[in-house]
Amino acid sequence: MSENATPASETPEKRDFIRQIVREDLASGKHTAIRTRFPPEPNGYLHIGHAKAICLDFGIAEEFGGRCNLRFDDTNPAKEDPEFVRAIQEDVRWLGFEWASLRHASDYFEVYYLAAEKLIRDGKAYVCDLSPEQVREYRGTLTEPGRESPYRNRSVEENLDLFRRMRAGEFPEGSRTLRAKIDMASGNMNLRDPALYRIKHMPHPIAGDGWCIYPMYDFAHALGDAIEGITHSLCTLEFEDHRPLYDWCVDNVDLAGHPELLEPLKAKGLPIEAAKPRQIEFSRLNINYTVMSKRKLTQLVAEGLVDGWDDPRMYTLQGLRRRGYTPASLRMLVDRVGISKQNSVIDFSVLEGCLREDLDARAPRRLAVLDPLKLVITNLPEDHEEQLTFANHPKDESLGQRLVPFSRELWIERDDFAEVPPKGFKRLVPGGEVRLRGAGIFRCDEVVKDQAGNVVELRGWLDPESRPGMEGANRKVKGTIHWVSARHAVAAEVRLYDRLFTVPDPDAGEDGRTYRDYINPDSRRIVTGYVEPAAAAAEPEQSFQFERLGYFVADRYDHAPGRPVFNRSVTLRDTWAG
Repeated sequence: MSENATPASETPEKRDFIRQIVREDLASGKHTAIRTRFPPEPNGYLHIGHAKAICLDFGIAEEFGGRCNLRFDDTNPAKEDPEFVRAIQEDVRWLGFEWASLRHASDYFEVYYLAAEKLIRDGKAYVCDLSPEQVREYRGTLTEPGRESPYRNRSVEENLDLFRRMRAGEFPEGSRTLRAKIDMASGNMNLRDPALYRIKHMPHPIAGDGWCIYPMYDFAHALGDAIEGITHSLCTLEFEDHRPLYDWCVDNVDLAGHPELLEPLKAKGLPIEAAKPRQIEFSRLNINYTVMSKRKLTQLVAEGLVDGWDDPRMYTLQGLRRRGYTPASLRMLVDRVGISKQNSVIDFSVLEGCLREDLDARAPRRLAVLDPLKLVITNLPEDHEEQLTFANHPKDESLGQRLVPFSRELWIERDDFAEVPPKGFKRLVPGGEVRLRGAGIFRCDEVVKDQAGNVVELRGWLDPESRPGMEGANRKVKGTIHWVSARHAVAAEVRLYDRLFTVPDPDAGEDGRTYRDYINPDSRRIVTGYVEPAAAAAEPEQSFQFERLGYFVADRYDHAPGRPVFNRSVTLRDTWAG
């Protein structure tokens, strides 16, 4: 488990309906060991919705002393990419989990093929020559039954011959499929003779060029679970209607009763734990102001609307990581959302709130100025320089202290000064006083402007008796502002990220608009600011609270000590609440 994860001994027992099923199965003796799996398709990067599945699949195995496999569903060679495989493995580990065994659906291709031949011999599968368009036409509708394929009653011998010739590459792509013989009148469309295999003349990235037929997801997934002895196959609710097909594949192939089908695995040295798995569905994680369709995330990347899969505005786990989200904050989100059968949409503020809560507790504080205005303390000599002691965290002494350089000239935030203050303004005004964080009380005596009338510098007096701990510090001054010593400040590129979309439901489709029309033009703003030396020395992915500004992270790739690049992870407060 990662350093950001909470030890199991400190985590309160979770009581959702899936964990209750697991407890009952263990108590009854139905299972003596729990086996789960996380089965991503390596055709894109994982997004925040997958975090819920990862935490559930791996979390249940961890909590009940079981095992969780990472199994890549690589049944479609046209879409697999090694880049996605690497990213998925990295994401799982980043969230704090480790798989018991790394598997691929392609590990089992020979088993799937033998299972398909068994179904043919049993009269439960047939080779169909209908085109994809004809299959859809014959399938029927939700209110009308489907029609049987004219090829449905081919003999076992003909089906075996055709299926073997499909494997040998004799037929064009898309010309034939192997279909299960179930029930064309079923009220469940998934049982209307679904395809089990299709022809695809393409080498496989792992299995090589020995295959030109590939199993369909429902068939491969069900048998993969059975091969690995998965006890609880956890899926999101959209697979609920697929469960009868899942059970049909497991029951009719019956790997446990036909161990000869598993012979190819012995040559690979893969452990065999054949058993009958149980599929259980739960609601997926939906968050407003996002799109989580892998197809749409792919389009965002392909069309250059974002800067890649790990753009900090993306809701991929790689993007969230680069934005500064922590494993602990995502695990906290999953715990708060809970596991249920009820689909719902979580407000984006819940996600941001989890990150604020995690970082508030453990992120060191630093001083930074993002919209700098020069402030000159006229009663200090020009060469004045000293080191002030600041706590790294106001509530956690274990994080220690640091020295912050202080000099005659400082940078402050431009909006901490107002020549004509609005009502309720408590910061710096001409002739007014403000407390400089940790340095004393400053009075603004002079406002310097350029030829265009813009304020370029403030000059004034620092009360030498008003340092923290001195008697003069006790007099009432309404505002406290932060600063950075101009002489010691390090220029930093700061990327101010915000929500990628401007509306809660970018997929609503109102007035013919698509999610592209709702991209927030202010989702990223880049400024050059100044940070104190201790911030500039950060390592990539180190998070801080920049006092009064928000939580920021040193960019994973672009930041280097002395050449800082920071991403805003989240503001100090919910700026969208209204």
